[in-house]
Amino acid sequence: MSKSGIKVFAPATVANLGCGFDILGLALNEPGDEIIARKTESAGQVTITKITGAQGNLPYEPTKNTAGVAALAFLKKQRADFGLELEIHKKMPIGSGLGSSSASAVAAVVAANTFLKHPLHRRELLPFAIAGEKVASGSAHADNVAPALIGGIVLARDVDDIHRIIPPKSLYVVVIYPKLQILTSEARAMLSDRVSLGEHIQQSANLGGLILGFERSDFPLIKRSLKDIIIEPQRAELIPGFYDVKDAALVNGALGCSISGAGPSLFALCENTFIANNVAQAMTQAFQKHKIESTPYISEVNKEGAKIF
Repeated sequence: MSKSGIKVFAPATVANLGCGFDILGLALNEPGDEIIARKTESAGQVTITKITGAQGNLPYEPTKNTAGVAALAFLKKQRADFGLELEIHKKMPIGSGLGSSSASAVAAVVAANTFLKHPLHRRELLPFAIAGEKVASGSAHADNVAPALIGGIVLARDVDDIHRIIPPKSLYVVVIYPKLQILTSEARAMLSDRVSLGEHIQQSANLGGLILGFERSDFPLIKRSLKDIIIEPQRAELIPGFYDVKDAALVNGALGCSISGAGPSLFALCENTFIANNVAQAMTQAFQKHKIESTPYISEVNKEGAKIF
Protein backbone atom coordinates (compact mmCIF):
# COMPACT_ATOMS: atom_id res chain seq x y z
CA MET A 1 0.00 0.00 0.00
CA SER A 2 1.20 3.49 -0.80
CA LYS A 3 -0.09 7.00 -0.31
CA SER A 4 -1.55 6.78 -3.80
CA GLY A 5 -3.79 3.93 -2.64
CA ILE A 6 -4.32 0.31 -3.57
CA LYS A 7 -5.00 -0.56 -7.21
CA VAL A 8 -7.10 -3.59 -8.11
CA PHE A 9 -7.74 -5.00 -11.57
CA ALA A 10 -10.83 -7.16 -12.12
CA PRO A 11 -11.17 -8.95 -15.46
CA ALA A 12 -13.93 -9.03 -18.01
CA THR A 13 -16.01 -12.18 -18.03
CA VAL A 14 -18.09 -14.25 -20.43
CA ALA A 15 -21.33 -15.35 -18.78
CA ASN A 16 -23.76 -18.12 -19.70
CA LEU A 17 -21.38 -19.89 -22.13
CA GLY A 18 -24.36 -20.72 -24.27
CA CYS A 19 -26.40 -23.32 -22.43
CA GLY A 20 -25.45 -22.20 -18.91
CA PHE A 21 -27.73 -19.19 -18.49
CA ASP A 22 -27.03 -17.47 -15.14
CA ILE A 23 -24.91 -20.40 -13.90
CA LEU A 24 -21.73 -20.60 -16.02
CA GLY A 25 -19.05 -17.99 -16.59
CA LEU A 26 -15.35 -17.62 -17.27
CA ALA A 27 -12.75 -14.92 -16.75
CA LEU A 28 -10.64 -13.32 -19.51
CA ASN A 29 -7.15 -11.86 -19.30
CA GLU A 30 -8.37 -8.63 -20.87
CA PRO A 31 -10.09 -6.21 -20.88
CA GLY A 32 -11.09 -5.32 -17.32
CA ASP A 33 -11.75 -2.51 -14.84
CA GLU A 34 -9.37 -0.87 -12.38
CA ILE A 35 -10.17 0.71 -9.04
CA ILE A 36 -7.84 2.74 -6.85
CA ALA A 37 -8.95 2.77 -3.22
CA ARG A 38 -7.78 4.92 -0.35
CA LYS A 39 -8.61 4.46 3.31
CA THR A 40 -10.39 7.34 5.04
CA GLU A 41 -11.43 8.11 8.62
CA SER A 42 -15.15 8.30 7.73
CA ALA A 43 -16.16 4.93 9.16
CA GLY A 44 -18.44 2.93 6.89
CA GLN A 45 -18.66 5.67 4.27
CA VAL A 46 -17.75 5.48 0.57
CA THR A 47 -16.92 8.41 -1.67
CA ILE A 48 -16.39 8.07 -5.41
CA THR A 49 -13.93 10.77 -6.40
CA LYS A 50 -13.25 9.95 -10.05
CA ILE A 51 -14.69 7.90 -12.93
CA THR A 52 -12.84 7.56 -16.24
CA GLY A 53 -13.45 5.64 -19.44
CA ALA A 54 -17.22 5.37 -19.03
CA GLN A 55 -19.38 5.75 -22.12
CA GLY A 56 -22.23 7.73 -20.63
CA ASN A 57 -22.56 9.13 -17.14
CA LEU A 58 -22.10 6.66 -14.31
CA PRO A 59 -23.40 7.85 -10.94
CA TYR A 60 -20.99 9.19 -8.35
CA GLU A 61 -23.60 8.52 -5.65
CA PRO A 62 -22.27 5.30 -4.02
CA THR A 63 -25.75 3.89 -3.37
CA LYS A 64 -26.43 3.95 -7.12
CA ASN A 65 -23.02 2.76 -8.35
CA THR A 66 -22.13 -0.96 -8.52
CA ALA A 67 -18.70 -0.43 -6.98
CA GLY A 68 -20.10 1.88 -4.32
CA VAL A 69 -22.91 -0.49 -3.33
CA ALA A 70 -20.49 -3.42 -3.09
CA ALA A 71 -18.04 -1.46 -0.95
CA LEU A 72 -20.80 -0.10 1.33
CA ALA A 73 -22.21 -3.60 1.89
CA PHE A 74 -18.75 -4.87 2.77
CA LEU A 75 -17.94 -2.06 5.21
CA LYS A 76 -21.31 -2.40 6.94
CA LYS A 77 -21.05 -6.17 7.39
CA GLN A 78 -17.48 -5.94 8.69
CA ARG A 79 -18.36 -3.02 10.98
CA ALA A 80 -15.30 -1.30 9.58
CA ASP A 81 -13.79 1.59 11.50
CA PHE A 82 -12.69 3.20 8.25
CA GLY A 83 -14.19 4.48 5.03
CA LEU A 84 -13.08 4.44 1.39
CA GLU A 85 -12.38 6.82 -1.44
CA LEU A 86 -12.71 5.13 -4.82
CA GLU A 87 -11.40 6.02 -8.27
CA ILE A 88 -13.12 3.92 -10.94
CA HIS A 89 -11.31 3.45 -14.23
CA LYS A 90 -13.49 1.69 -16.76
CA LYS A 91 -11.31 -0.25 -19.20
CA MET A 92 -14.17 -1.86 -21.10
CA PRO A 93 -17.46 -0.64 -22.54
CA ILE A 94 -20.63 -0.46 -20.47
CA GLY A 95 -23.41 -2.68 -21.78
CA SER A 96 -20.95 -4.82 -23.74
CA GLY A 97 -21.89 -8.22 -22.32
CA LEU A 98 -18.45 -8.56 -20.75
CA GLY A 99 -19.41 -8.08 -17.11
CA SER A 100 -18.39 -4.45 -16.75
CA SER A 101 -20.61 -3.85 -13.71
CA SER A 102 -19.40 -7.07 -12.08
CA ALA A 103 -15.75 -6.18 -12.61
CA SER A 104 -16.19 -2.82 -10.86
CA ALA A 105 -18.04 -4.42 -7.95
CA VAL A 106 -15.40 -7.13 -7.57
CA ALA A 107 -12.50 -4.67 -7.74
CA ALA A 108 -14.14 -2.50 -5.06
CA VAL A 109 -14.63 -5.29 -2.51
CA VAL A 110 -11.19 -6.79 -3.15
CA ALA A 111 -9.70 -3.35 -2.54
CA ALA A 112 -11.76 -2.80 0.61
CA ASN A 113 -10.77 -6.22 1.94
CA THR A 114 -7.06 -5.37 1.81
CA PHE A 115 -7.57 -2.72 4.50
CA LEU A 116 -8.87 -5.21 7.08
CA LYS A 117 -6.45 -6.43 9.74
CA HIS A 118 -7.59 -9.96 8.94
CA PRO A 119 -8.72 -9.99 5.30
CA LEU A 120 -11.45 -12.41 4.25
CA HIS A 121 -10.90 -15.21 1.77
CA ARG A 122 -11.89 -14.42 -1.81
CA ARG A 123 -15.00 -16.60 -1.76
CA GLU A 124 -16.24 -14.76 1.33
CA LEU A 125 -16.33 -11.55 -0.72
CA LEU A 126 -18.87 -12.94 -3.17
CA PRO A 127 -22.09 -11.71 -1.45
CA PHE A 128 -20.85 -8.12 -1.42
CA ALA A 129 -19.87 -8.17 -5.09
CA ILE A 130 -23.24 -9.70 -5.97
CA ALA A 131 -24.98 -6.88 -4.10
CA GLY A 132 -23.20 -4.42 -6.39
CA GLU A 133 -23.96 -6.39 -9.54
CA LYS A 134 -27.65 -6.48 -8.64
CA VAL A 135 -27.82 -2.69 -9.05
CA ALA A 136 -26.99 -3.04 -12.75
CA SER A 137 -28.81 -6.23 -13.72
CA GLY A 138 -31.80 -6.08 -11.38
CA SER A 139 -31.23 -9.60 -10.09
CA ALA A 140 -28.70 -11.48 -7.99
CA HIS A 141 -26.60 -13.93 -9.98
CA ALA A 142 -22.94 -14.92 -9.82
CA ASP A 143 -21.99 -16.03 -13.34
CA ASN A 144 -20.01 -12.81 -13.97
CA VAL A 145 -19.03 -11.90 -10.42
CA ALA A 146 -17.61 -15.29 -9.39
CA PRO A 147 -15.11 -15.76 -12.24
CA ALA A 148 -14.04 -12.11 -12.00
CA LEU A 149 -13.36 -12.69 -8.31
CA ILE A 150 -11.66 -16.12 -8.29
CA GLY A 151 -10.84 -16.75 -11.96
CA GLY A 152 -11.31 -19.80 -14.14
CA ILE A 153 -14.53 -21.32 -15.40
CA VAL A 154 -17.15 -21.23 -12.67
CA LEU A 155 -20.40 -23.09 -12.07
CA ALA A 156 -22.74 -21.11 -9.83
CA ARG A 157 -25.19 -23.74 -8.58
CA ASP A 158 -26.57 -20.96 -6.39
CA VAL A 159 -25.35 -17.50 -5.47
CA ASP A 160 -23.56 -18.99 -2.46
CA ASP A 161 -22.60 -22.37 -3.98
CA ILE A 162 -19.71 -21.75 -6.39
CA HIS A 163 -17.53 -24.39 -8.06
CA ARG A 164 -14.41 -24.10 -10.22
CA ILE A 165 -14.29 -26.11 -13.44
CA ILE A 166 -10.88 -27.04 -14.84
CA PRO A 167 -10.61 -25.85 -18.46
CA PRO A 168 -8.56 -27.70 -21.10
CA LYS A 169 -5.00 -26.35 -21.15
CA SER A 170 -5.09 -25.30 -24.79
CA LEU A 171 -8.56 -23.70 -24.70
CA TYR A 172 -8.74 -20.17 -26.08
CA VAL A 173 -11.60 -17.70 -25.94
CA VAL A 174 -12.38 -15.25 -28.74
CA VAL A 175 -14.61 -12.31 -27.86
CA ILE A 176 -15.84 -9.83 -30.45
CA TYR A 177 -17.32 -6.59 -29.14
CA PRO A 178 -19.42 -4.77 -31.76
CA LYS A 179 -19.93 -1.04 -31.29
CA LEU A 180 -23.44 -1.52 -29.93
CA GLN A 181 -24.87 -1.31 -26.43
CA ILE A 182 -27.36 -3.64 -24.77
CA LEU A 183 -28.27 -3.10 -21.13
CA THR A 184 -28.48 -6.28 -19.05
CA SER A 185 -31.72 -5.23 -17.38
CA GLU A 186 -33.39 -4.67 -20.76
CA ALA A 187 -32.07 -7.92 -22.24
CA ARG A 188 -33.43 -9.85 -19.25
CA ALA A 189 -36.81 -8.18 -19.47
CA MET A 190 -37.38 -9.49 -23.01
CA LEU A 191 -36.98 -13.15 -22.06
CA SER A 192 -39.97 -15.47 -21.90
CA ASP A 193 -40.53 -17.34 -18.63
CA ARG A 194 -41.94 -20.37 -20.47
CA VAL A 195 -39.80 -23.31 -21.58
CA SER A 196 -41.14 -26.52 -23.08
CA LEU A 197 -40.27 -29.90 -21.59
CA GLY A 198 -38.33 -30.83 -24.73
CA GLU A 199 -36.28 -27.63 -24.60
CA HIS A 200 -35.55 -28.16 -20.91
CA ILE A 201 -34.28 -31.70 -21.56
CA GLN A 202 -32.10 -30.71 -24.48
CA GLN A 203 -30.64 -27.65 -22.72
CA SER A 204 -29.91 -29.70 -19.59
CA ALA A 205 -28.15 -32.34 -21.70
CA ASN A 206 -26.05 -29.66 -23.38
CA LEU A 207 -25.09 -28.14 -20.03
CA GLY A 208 -24.03 -31.48 -18.57
CA GLY A 209 -22.08 -32.33 -21.71
CA LEU A 210 -20.30 -28.97 -21.73
CA ILE A 211 -19.15 -29.33 -18.12
CA LEU A 212 -17.95 -32.90 -18.74
CA GLY A 213 -16.21 -31.73 -21.89
CA PHE A 214 -14.31 -29.08 -19.94
CA GLU A 215 -13.31 -31.48 -17.17
CA ARG A 216 -12.19 -34.21 -19.59
CA SER A 217 -10.63 -31.87 -22.19
CA ASP A 218 -12.98 -33.54 -24.64
CA PHE A 219 -13.20 -31.04 -27.50
CA PRO A 220 -15.70 -33.04 -29.61
CA LEU A 221 -18.05 -33.18 -26.60
CA ILE A 222 -17.62 -29.44 -26.00
CA LYS A 223 -18.46 -28.83 -29.65
CA ARG A 224 -21.61 -30.95 -29.50
CA SER A 225 -22.73 -29.34 -26.25
CA LEU A 226 -22.00 -25.62 -26.70
CA LYS A 227 -25.50 -24.88 -27.99
CA ASP A 228 -28.16 -22.63 -26.49
CA ILE A 229 -31.67 -23.38 -27.71
CA ILE A 230 -33.53 -21.18 -25.19
CA ILE A 231 -31.90 -17.78 -24.59
CA GLU A 232 -29.87 -17.21 -27.75
CA PRO A 233 -32.85 -17.38 -30.17
CA GLN A 234 -34.65 -14.71 -28.13
CA ARG A 235 -31.71 -12.30 -28.01
CA ALA A 236 -30.16 -12.84 -31.45
CA GLU A 237 -32.38 -10.16 -33.01
CA LEU A 238 -30.71 -7.52 -30.79
CA ILE A 239 -27.42 -8.05 -32.64
CA PRO A 240 -27.42 -7.20 -36.37
CA GLY A 241 -25.66 -9.91 -38.35
CA PHE A 242 -25.58 -12.31 -35.42
CA TYR A 243 -26.05 -15.51 -37.42
CA ASP A 244 -23.55 -14.48 -40.09
CA VAL A 245 -20.93 -13.79 -37.41
CA LYS A 246 -21.68 -17.08 -35.66
CA ASP A 247 -21.43 -19.01 -38.93
CA ALA A 248 -18.07 -17.34 -39.65
CA ALA A 249 -16.77 -18.60 -36.31
CA LEU A 250 -17.97 -22.16 -36.85
CA VAL A 251 -16.75 -22.39 -40.45
CA ASN A 252 -13.28 -21.34 -39.31
CA GLY A 253 -13.01 -24.04 -36.66
CA ALA A 254 -14.58 -22.69 -33.47
CA LEU A 255 -15.95 -25.31 -31.09
CA GLY A 256 -19.01 -23.13 -30.61
CA CYS A 257 -20.18 -19.54 -30.63
CA SER A 258 -22.89 -17.65 -28.80
CA ILE A 259 -23.75 -14.39 -27.04
CA SER A 260 -21.53 -13.25 -24.18
CA GLY A 261 -23.78 -12.41 -21.26
CA ALA A 262 -26.63 -10.19 -22.40
CA GLY A 263 -24.68 -9.13 -25.51
CA PRO A 264 -23.88 -7.55 -27.84
CA SER A 265 -20.45 -9.21 -27.59
CA LEU A 266 -20.12 -12.69 -29.05
CA PHE A 267 -17.73 -15.35 -27.82
CA ALA A 268 -16.26 -18.43 -29.45
CA LEU A 269 -14.27 -21.24 -27.85
CA CYS A 270 -11.30 -22.61 -29.80
CA GLU A 271 -8.91 -25.55 -29.43
CA ASN A 272 -5.73 -23.49 -29.85
CA THR A 273 -4.36 -20.04 -30.54
CA PHE A 274 -4.00 -20.63 -34.29
CA ILE A 275 -7.71 -21.37 -34.70
CA ALA A 276 -8.57 -18.51 -32.34
CA ASN A 277 -6.77 -15.97 -34.50
CA ASN A 278 -8.52 -17.17 -37.65
CA VAL A 279 -11.89 -17.15 -35.91
CA ALA A 280 -11.37 -13.62 -34.55
CA GLN A 281 -10.51 -12.30 -38.02
CA ALA A 282 -13.49 -14.04 -39.64
CA MET A 283 -15.96 -12.79 -37.01
CA THR A 284 -14.68 -9.22 -37.31
CA GLN A 285 -15.00 -9.35 -41.10
CA ALA A 286 -18.54 -10.70 -40.81
CA PHE A 287 -19.54 -7.70 -38.69
CA GLN A 288 -17.88 -5.39 -41.22
CA LYS A 289 -20.21 -6.75 -43.92
CA HIS A 290 -23.06 -5.42 -41.79
CA LYS A 291 -21.25 -2.07 -41.47
CA ILE A 292 -20.58 -2.63 -37.77
CA GLU A 293 -17.18 -1.83 -36.26
CA SER A 294 -15.97 -4.34 -33.71
CA THR A 295 -13.05 -5.02 -31.40
CA PRO A 296 -11.62 -8.55 -31.00
CA TYR A 297 -10.08 -10.00 -27.85
CA ILE A 298 -8.24 -13.33 -27.72
CA SER A 299 -7.51 -14.82 -24.34
CA GLU A 300 -6.78 -17.97 -22.45
CA VAL A 301 -9.05 -18.58 -19.48
CA ASN A 302 -7.85 -16.28 -16.69
CA LYS A 303 -7.19 -18.56 -13.73
CA GLU A 304 -6.42 -15.80 -11.17
CA GLY A 305 -9.36 -13.43 -11.20
CA ALA A 306 -8.96 -10.01 -9.61
CA LYS A 307 -5.36 -8.86 -8.96
CA ILE A 308 -3.94 -6.38 -6.45
CA PHE A 309 -1.10 -4.08 -7.50
